[in-house]
Amino acid sequence: MVEEGVRVVRCGGSRLNFRRAVFSVDSKYIFCVSGDFVKVYSTATEECVHILHGHTDLVSGILINPSNHLQLYSCSFDGTIKLWDYVDGILIKTFTIGPKLHAFFIPPHAEDSVFLTISKEEPDVFQLVSVKLPKSTSQDVEARELTFVLDYINRSPKCIAFGNEGEYVAAVRDFYLSVYFFKKKKTCNFTLPSTKTKKNAKNKFTCVACHPKEDCIASGHMDGKIRLWRNFDSDQKYTYTSLHWHHDMVMDLAFTVTGTSLLSGGRECVLVEWRDGSEKNKEFLPRLGSSIEHISVSPAGDLFCTSHSDNKITVIHRNLDASAVIQGLVKDRSVSTGLMVDPRTKALVLNGKPGHLQFYSLQGDKQLYNLDIIQQEYINDEGLTQIELTKAAFGCSGTWLATVEQRQENENELELQMKLWNYSKKTQGFVLNTKIAMPHDDHITALCFNNAESYEKPILVTASRDGHFKVWILTDDSDIYKKAIAWTCDFVGSYHKYQATNCCFSEDGSLLAVSFEEIVTIWDSQTWELKCTFCQRAGKIRHLCFGRLTCSKYLLGTTENGILCCWNLLSCSIQWSAKLNVRVMEPDPYSDHVAAVAQSSAGSDLFVFKPSEPRPLYIQKNVCREEVQWGVFVPRDVPESFTSEAHQWLNRSQFYFLTKSQTLLTFSTKSPEEKLTPTSRQLLAEESLPTTPFSFILGKHRQQQDAKLTETSENELVQLPLTENIPAITELLHTPAHVLPSASFLCSLFVNSLLLSKETKSAEEVPDDVDMEGNKESDDSDEEYDLTEQAKETNNTDLGEDAIHQLSKSEEKELRKFRKVDYSWLTAL
Repeated sequence: MVEEGVRVVRCGGSRLNFRRAVFSVDSKYIFCVSGDFVKVYSTATEECVHILHGHTDLVSGILINPSNHLQLYSCSFDGTIKLWDYVDGILIKTFTIGPKLHAFFIPPHAEDSVFLTISKEEPDVFQLVSVKLPKSTSQDVEARELTFVLDYINRSPKCIAFGNEGEYVAAVRDFYLSVYFFKKKKTCNFTLPSTKTKKNAKNKFTCVACHPKEDCIASGHMDGKIRLWRNFDSDQKYTYTSLHWHHDMVMDLAFTVTGTSLLSGGRECVLVEWRDGSEKNKEFLPRLGSSIEHISVSPAGDLFCTSHSDNKITVIHRNLDASAVIQGLVKDRSVSTGLMVDPRTKALVLNGKPGHLQFYSLQGDKQLYNLDIIQQEYINDEGLTQIELTKAAFGCSGTWLATVEQRQENENELELQMKLWNYSKKTQGFVLNTKIAMPHDDHITALCFNNAESYEKPILVTASRDGHFKVWILTDDSDIYKKAIAWTCDFVGSYHKYQATNCCFSEDGSLLAVSFEEIVTIWDSQTWELKCTFCQRAGKIRHLCFGRLTCSKYLLGTTENGILCCWNLLSCSIQWSAKLNVRVMEPDPYSDHVAAVAQSSAGSDLFVFKPSEPRPLYIQKNVCREEVQWGVFVPRDVPESFTSEAHQWLNRSQFYFLTKSQTLLTFSTKSPEEKLTPTSRQLLAEESLPTTPFSFILGKHRQQQDAKLTETSENELVQLPLTENIPAITELLHTPAHVLPSASFLCSLFVNSLLLSKETKSAEEVPDDVDMEGNKESDDSDEEYDLTEQAKETNNTDLGEDAIHQLSKSEEKELRKFRKVDYSWLTAL
């Protein structure tokens, strides 16, 4: 196979709340950006029906094509605008603009012009420009002639709005409101007081929206106020009125389609509807779960939609009743547990909403479920010290889960609790087994299970700043009332009162490595005897892991001073070391490769190597500009087949890493959609067909022909034609529904195309041992129907094949028997 270069992509767990979601005109679909892709969701079923892929960088804006409501525009940081047929998920055209595109607008009556937000050469300085999209039959079109409109604007699309049928555009930044009138070609500027007094300190603009039919501009502010601006065509005559309910910043505003109501949202997790722009006439939809970052209104006006800080989209009816929730990978809080993989579901597991662990399918790109760990109601108050879920680990092939939660009011008051959860086959979920209050006297820094298959009893080890590591084992806790098992402490270890910072088991479980600040200790897991120590005076140990498979005799460690060390456990000496400021180090559980992400001045660099030699197998510089905080290897559903040594680490597993801004990235050569061949796409489409008489006719349930005739079943007596060889079926199934002629026109053509003209097997050729039950009625009726119809339609040119085979006497005799069977179900077709 031809191997391409490995590139960094966002394919799974991307932000759905990066930009406002967009409704289709009929409100059946909702579109949202998701990393490099655009996702099309059904508003009724919440399912993702299409993924529009083609951009090579982050998608930064989406809009319905005003001249064709079945098409969608998207713009991206890659400097292009793409036009899609979202019904079929097809890319129609690509317009190359050039500079990085941050936002995208198409006001009413704009004809072929669209408006874009681009950055100037100076950082944090953005311009609003217009560009005319030329009409061309070519699929790739250049459109580089940009016309300047406004300068000194905010790059967020929430800070720009077009009003009154596109007559003017309003832009806000800091304490300034600018309104540009297209016909007059003049700009009016308005400034709010920006003094540092308590009264004016929070006058800063946060968002803007324009009334669809009147000269009215609504602006949101840091202090929670909403200002409605009127008479703004003159710098002296302008007026504004204030609406105030939000106690914190207004994060987005949107007018309804008719303009009779204004919607606002913020950190209170409440959608507020201001009817007729009146403070007295308000309606609320509370308890939406997290801060509202974006508000969208459907073109039909029947649905609203809110995008939330926890990567969630809520679809809301016009009467303020939530109807659907589309949940992405939750990214609202810090990920203190790190990234884990559930051994059972192969799902990504990490901190979710407050007090929960989320299980997220990267393949399906959707959340499987949340596990409530803390089991307390969360109170959204910044001044309140919350209970936090800080550590988690899976053990024994997913049978056990250990979690640690803590709450610290001040330095001297620490509340710790460790919980052990057992997977229940009955409930298909985790059930709390043991609760241990204050397992250590200080913060727990690490925990790990002994996952070796040779050990029957599970073992858990915790390390803490109190200078101890503890070994926990599973014991019998039965009494006269019930049989039960529970976890208890079996051994406590320490080393010269140093803080224990990391712990990990070897692959076979025979050794335990525990780091105490600058020293690594090796313990026998049978007797808990200290075997040897490694002293690395280059700084405290930051990461610790054993090699796997052929490299199981090596132990790897990184220090805070930027040293990567490899120790040989057989010779008890250092094998090699390298100067590398490693932020993430993860061993691949399915190979002997180790991935390390190092921080440099330019960004984060990836190194893939085997512990047996210091020469990296693969290096990719500047995989991202941000600091990488976590990484994990996720097993592939279908292994790759890279032959080169540099790419073999991608064969069994895929490496995902999480940046400081909680962007989840991975390394890939192709997107999942590009790997689908046309045949497999057709198979996927057929899998979604319901089991109906129609699917029987298409051959969905026919058995594949076997090499041995003795294994031929009743279902294979009539081999229906392949659908891809029949033009009528191909046109019917692959032509968009909105351009097809009426069903009555297609009916005769379609039915004739299904008729067979090849030889069919007689009843005498059927083996005696074939089961004649099962789908006899459907298969036999197909045969009788086809044979009789073909006899009548021998001269039909639609068949395009030879004349029908002359029936033998035995075949005619068999047909007489079939005529007695009821085939009335065919009329339903």
